[in-house]
Amino acid sequence: MKKHLLIILAIICLSTGIAFAQKLTIKGTVTDAASKDAIPGASVRIKGTSIGTSTDASGKFTISASASDQLVFSYTGYKLLTITVGNNSTVDVKMEKDVNTLGEVVLIGTRSAGRVKLETAVPVDVVNIAKASISTGRLDITDILNYSAPSFNYNKQSGSDGADHVELGTLRGLGPDQTLVLINGKRRHQTAFVSVFGTRGRGNSGTDLSSIPAAAIDRVEILRDGASAQYGSDAIAGVINIILKKTVNEFTINGGYSGYYDPEFNSRNALAKGQYPHGGAIDGNAVAFDANYGIALGKNNGFINLSADYANNGKTFRQTHDTAFANPKALPLNNVRRANGDGSANSFDLFFNNELPIAGSRTTFYSFGGYSRKNSDDYAFTRNFSGSPGRFPTDASGNLIAVPGIIFNTPDGDSYYNPIIQTHNTDASLALGLKGTVGKDVDWDLSNNIGNNSFHFFGDKTFNASLGPNKNHFDDGGSQFLQNTSNLNFSKHLKDVFAGLNIGAGAEYRYERYKINAGEPDSYSNYNGNKATGSQGFPGYQPTDVVNAHRSVEGVYLDLEADVTKKWLIDYANRLEHYSDFGFNYSTKFATRYKVTDNFNIRGSVGTGFRAPSLQQINYSSSYTNVQGGVISEVKIAPNFSPITKAAGIPNLKQETSTNAGIGFTYKPIPELSITTDGYLIKVKDRVVLSGQFSATDQTLDPTFLAALNALHVSAAQFFANAVNTTNTGLDVVIEYNKKIGDSRIRVLFAGNFQHMKINSINYPPKLNGTDLLRQTFLSDREQKFILASAPPQKLSLNPEYSYKKFTAGTRFTYFGKIVLLGYGDNFDGIHPVVPLDADANTKVPDQYNYSGKVVSDLYFAYKLSKTAHVSIGSDNIFNIHPTLGAVLAAKGYAYNNETGGPFDAVQMGQNGRRLFARIGFNF
Repeated sequence: MKKHLLIILAIICLSTGIAFAQKLTIKGTVTDAASKDAIPGASVRIKGTSIGTSTDASGKFTISASASDQLVFSYTGYKLLTITVGNNSTVDVKMEKDVNTLGEVVLIGTRSAGRVKLETAVPVDVVNIAKASISTGRLDITDILNYSAPSFNYNKQSGSDGADHVELGTLRGLGPDQTLVLINGKRRHQTAFVSVFGTRGRGNSGTDLSSIPAAAIDRVEILRDGASAQYGSDAIAGVINIILKKTVNEFTINGGYSGYYDPEFNSRNALAKGQYPHGGAIDGNAVAFDANYGIALGKNNGFINLSADYANNGKTFRQTHDTAFANPKALPLNNVRRANGDGSANSFDLFFNNELPIAGSRTTFYSFGGYSRKNSDDYAFTRNFSGSPGRFPTDASGNLIAVPGIIFNTPDGDSYYNPIIQTHNTDASLALGLKGTVGKDVDWDLSNNIGNNSFHFFGDKTFNASLGPNKNHFDDGGSQFLQNTSNLNFSKHLKDVFAGLNIGAGAEYRYERYKINAGEPDSYSNYNGNKATGSQGFPGYQPTDVVNAHRSVEGVYLDLEADVTKKWLIDYANRLEHYSDFGFNYSTKFATRYKVTDNFNIRGSVGTGFRAPSLQQINYSSSYTNVQGGVISEVKIAPNFSPITKAAGIPNLKQETSTNAGIGFTYKPIPELSITTDGYLIKVKDRVVLSGQFSATDQTLDPTFLAALNALHVSAAQFFANAVNTTNTGLDVVIEYNKKIGDSRIRVLFAGNFQHMKINSINYPPKLNGTDLLRQTFLSDREQKFILASAPPQKLSLNPEYSYKKFTAGTRFTYFGKIVLLGYGDNFDGIHPVVPLDADANTKVPDQYNYSGKVVSDLYFAYKLSKTAHVSIGSDNIFNIHPTLGAVLAAKGYAYNNETGGPFDAVQMGQNGRRLFARIGFNF
């Protein structure tokens, strides 16, 4: 395959030629047509190419162009402006404001120089992170996007090991690893973490957007359409492209505070005094600071833009206050997870973006990347002495050894401790490249992009009970994921073919490596056969879990984008990739847009896609030791290559494949109103999921499988498998109205996503298909509900906003549709789960949690103090709305029988309630 790639690259290079066209040096200034003020950061590009620059703090720019070239000027909030160069060496332009930002040019989804958002062949959302963050107390990019884009979903996890410490979002109801993330159009690496618990993304990895500082981001483009044929693996649901800032000679600094005021569920107000830890009346206190500054380099519009971000988030504590069932908002005492809530986190991020045109050439050197470190701290499930004395340090007589500050006594005579899971999440990346023009305006781009994520676990304020009371902090080990991607891309615009034809072609080589590192021996060892093994909360990775796996990927693509006429656009993309661990994959896509009138477009697409099983899924291994009756055995998540996995009949993991189709329209009946509607169908085959646990005590297991478990002293095992085929259907609607009347501006934005997922079939391995119990263990009803509830069936947002001169007031109403999940049941296995009624223990009902649809209301105010300063205040979820209680109302005695161990699952708007915030920013 590598030889074939070299031949293809040689042919592409030879075909480009080396002739250079004569260029002029164009200088100019971009100003606001009304106020005459300079516009810093305005984009200036040569139409039909990727060549471009941006204005400095004085609105000035310099660019090299031919007399026949057209310069395209764009800036958020202003009308697009196109000017032919001619013989002019100076081009001064005045841009008029256009409150309808749907006229923005987007780069994602096209190999040409970009298209106006309403005229693309597929739907694209553009989110200005700086503007979006002003109107909310939400700090993470993932959380901000959740309330800014119709089909983007995110839920903060709680009580789910490492999933509490990363922010993984999803598009169109699919998994977090089925959305590709790019930075400046280059593939971003994923986290080393694999989610094996939690109500979202179980069995998935994904890209943690929180490692990218908001201060570094100019905008986020969200392509809501399958794009594997254009960008490769992971783009089944769509693509998120993060565009970094290019501004120079402008210093921006922002600070903010937020905190949750939730008198309804804050543990501080619980009637069961002495049972729950808690914070203050306002908890989850968070402070954040960010800064951005750009420096001009050289005399040809070179720059380096630098960003830094610091955030500190406090813990939250949530329980029901009353334990008397007569109160409809009451649940029994929660001794399952006494410290229920979100964990704390402390993060620091650095990022840069750099371009440096090479003097006397048509070549530009560019680079970008950064470093981030996030330390998180969250409570695990509670250990109670009355229920599990083997998890506590005791003396020779079995009496509890008191450890002040860790073990606490309750008013009813029990003792407990809450193990703490700590993580160190470190991320580093660097992209280097050269881009330019050769021959008769053939654009080329050669780059290398490397990224590494390290995710390390620690146990704190906990015990290895077999070791004794004296050691309370453990190094549990962790994982690392490295990805290096090299790209060579060519693009040629032929303006005389049809009404314009753009040819894009290129090749990619990617290397990936995944490691698991063992924890210290005390984190997983057993020193006393009568005690629980390893550090409680998160037992350390064992030497048998250690792995160092790698693979290589080669790919080539061809993309044809033709304006057949001035009204009719066609895009045809093809991509062939080869993976060293499972072979070839070919994807194709056809998209089209037709301008019925100047203000009404019809668009549609159809194509195939794929997602390669991640190295994390293929090689993940985790073990913890179970002690029963003095017999020590392991419970293991076995990697795909394990003898246990093979004995169970689980085949090698292969790629997920998809068929995508979409159809929609854009309509602008009046200049102030824009409407976009897009329906979609996504069929995914062989989705990778994590199975349930198969027990070595089950004599119905295949004898070979049973023998493998016993030979390795494994009491229960589970696996990753290509287990499920699903179909997603949905509809995205975005309606935006902008009206300026004198000094006033009215803006109303409605964004809605309606979606439905169906499990078409489950791919049971023959050895695990013999009985209903085996099939349910492979993928239980409970696990199927998690897949189906990856996004609410409806998510609707209405955001009216009014501005007068320097003052802005706005509200945001977000409706999250009903979600249905299942508990573990009275057998605690999730298989056909049922629980006994409180009033009649002999009568059992389904352990089903109905999270009804809810509306979350936000309110915010902003004021521009001066040309350089602005402030904003407000409240997210001002009416303090929570999900419905996660319990069967007639069987509250089995409450907390869910994934989080708290009153709610991680669904919809989350569990923390009302958040108050204040922000201040300066721009010099």
